[in-house]
Amino acid sequence: MRLFAQEQRSLFGEILDWMLTPLLLLWPVSLALTWVVAQGIAGKPFDRALEYNTQTLAQFVSVQRGRVQFNLPQSAREILRADDADLVYFQVLGHRGEFIGGERDFPAPPEDQDPVAGQVHLRDDQMRGLNVRVAYEWVRLEATDSPQPVLVLVQVAETLEKRSVLATEVVKGVMLPQFFTLPLAVLLVWLALARGIRPLSELEDRIRSRKPDDLSPLDDTHVPLEVAPLVSSVNDLLRRLKHSIATQKRFLADAAHQLKTPLAGLRMQADLALRENSNEDELKQSLKQIGRSSVRATHTVNQLLALARAEARGHSLAKQHGDLARMTMEVVRDCVPMAMEKGIDLGYDGAAPGSPGVVLDGYPTLLKEMVRNLVENAIHYTPSSATRPGMVTARVLADPFGRVLMLQVEDNGPGIPEAERELVFQPFYRALGTDADGSGLGLAIVAEIVQQHGATLKLEDANPGQTPSGARFIVRFESAAEPEPAASA
Repeated sequence: MRLFAQEQRSLFGEILDWMLTPLLLLWPVSLALTWVVAQGIAGKPFDRALEYNTQTLAQFVSVQRGRVQFNLPQSAREILRADDADLVYFQVLGHRGEFIGGERDFPAPPEDQDPVAGQVHLRDDQMRGLNVRVAYEWVRLEATDSPQPVLVLVQVAETLEKRSVLATEVVKGVMLPQFFTLPLAVLLVWLALARGIRPLSELEDRIRSRKPDDLSPLDDTHVPLEVAPLVSSVNDLLRRLKHSIATQKRFLADAAHQLKTPLAGLRMQADLALRENSNEDELKQSLKQIGRSSVRATHTVNQLLALARAEARGHSLAKQHGDLARMTMEVVRDCVPMAMEKGIDLGYDGAAPGSPGVVLDGYPTLLKEMVRNLVENAIHYTPSSATRPGMVTARVLADPFGRVLMLQVEDNGPGIPEAERELVFQPFYRALGTDADGSGLGLAIVAEIVQQHGATLKLEDANPGQTPSGARFIVRFESAAEPEPAASA
């Protein structure tokens, strides 16, 4: 049981979450900001009314006989007390701080504020445990019997009930429609998102409706730009899968075709050996033919496996540094018994293992298979006699400064006509006029391995103008590894 297995996530749900979550989180923030703004909007008209009341009360303050007088008519008092929602308080203080009228327990203005006549100030304060808004003004009065003017403080305070009610009404007017528009917005986002990802569903339907053997590319002309890279990647995968399936089918067809002849020969020789009137010589001859057919079948199977491994593009192998000179010498050493059996002079020429420029990045297993096929192909198709012995030479040439590494395998055999030099690299093609026993896969394997390493393969006459001209296969690697610096003395 996979307790910590990650759940499969829905793209639709994730996009919807990222769109709606900020919207739902910002809604309370919007509510708080609206309340703050509404408080400021609701307070402005009441602040102006409070300033007007302060200026009105200031008109009833006068100086008579050196004393400050405050005569507030009863009608003005009733106007101040006429509000049922809020309480209104006032106070008048003389220039020495003496109480003249109003409420004695009225809070005083800030001590650090200098009195400035003719300007109404506003502040928030508390009056008898209630939050109030206070407007106050210092009134300059000219006394007839004193050369110095007199400053009188007039203050008016009002509780905040009407302000809160108006702010609440503003918030209701703004926020109540949002209770209807927010679900509508969520629904519209849902519908828009569902419509936006509809091409993905259509693409899914198109893929599901395909037949198992349909590996043609998907049509990317009617998909969104964001989905086009995904469709391109799927098309690339389909192309590689189609190539892989075609390679497997070709391999199976080639294997069946090439194994048919040796297996038929084995069956025929076995039938001949089982005849009742067969003598000992005929039995030995049949067994000898069976042995040759089995060797040929084994060689064909090995070549087919090598071709399949080469066509797999080396994905199962790790790239690493390889000494081409050392690999070539090892192959030549392994092929000496085969060359001696045919009377062929096989040798190696060129750079020594470990010399500068002979190391390259590649797949050593495939590179060694390439060299082996070139050498064995030259041995198979080079005739040898006492009067004209056959010669096969493998050569590695390196230019460490030009970063070029070259492999040459040449022989003094009959050569290959120019008309057939492109055909010999195709699977199962064998040059006409040769009686050598082979599967026709060796050079196809060489061409595939050369392609996997980004190298070039060339076929030319080893001895131009002579008869026989011989053949020279040249493999040129353009990106040899950097030569190692020489050790200091």
